[in-house]
Amino acid sequence: MKMKIVTIVGVGALGSQAVMLLRNVAATLKVIDFDRVEPKNVQSQFHGKPGVGKPKVLALAGAMDMLFGVKLQTNSNKLVQNNVEQLLGGSDLVIDCLDNGEARRLIQGYVRKNGIPCLHGAVDANGTFGRIIWDEGFVIDDEDAVGAPTCENGEHLPFLSIVSAHVAHAAKEFLAKGTRLGYQVSPGGTTRFRI
Repeated sequence: MKMKIVTIVGVGALGSQAVMLLRNVAATLKVIDFDRVEPKNVQSQFHGKPGVGKPKVLALAGAMDMLFGVKLQTNSNKLVQNNVEQLLGGSDLVIDCLDNGEARRLIQGYVRKNGIPCLHGAVDANGTFGRIIWDEGFVIDDEDAVGAPTCENGEHLPFLSIVSAHVAHAAKEFLAKGTRLGYQVSPGGTTRFRI
């Protein structure tokens, strides 16, 4: 049986931690992000000081290999209209952990056109509300097009980790059982639902 390909787009605050938590899935993990690790990222992402200055995907691949022996497929190109097929094609599951409305729309258009399951993870700019939702129920918030920072000083790290854990759990449940779980997370608690 062919190994499934799980493509995670955006390996910052949510995506980097979700990748770390997906290290035991029976799938090939492909990560896409054009950004580099900055010193501030070390405070709230699964990136360490040795990765500062490196492309996030390469820093994450190095950490995953060193710590867990997990090999990632990496791509450090920015997701744009003319490469969306190249970057997302062949995926069995796409996980969107971006904070950019324009790129989210590219993902959404591609997965819908090609019938690829897609899980979106999002956190508000205040780090007080997160949602993990399958594409058929996901509405892109135009406010996230601004790219408001949610992880500048590590203040929201525990909350970001909780949201990332729910992203990973929803992906694992889908890969293992085909179940589509979604979550809404706030400081007051977590609500789980099925689609």
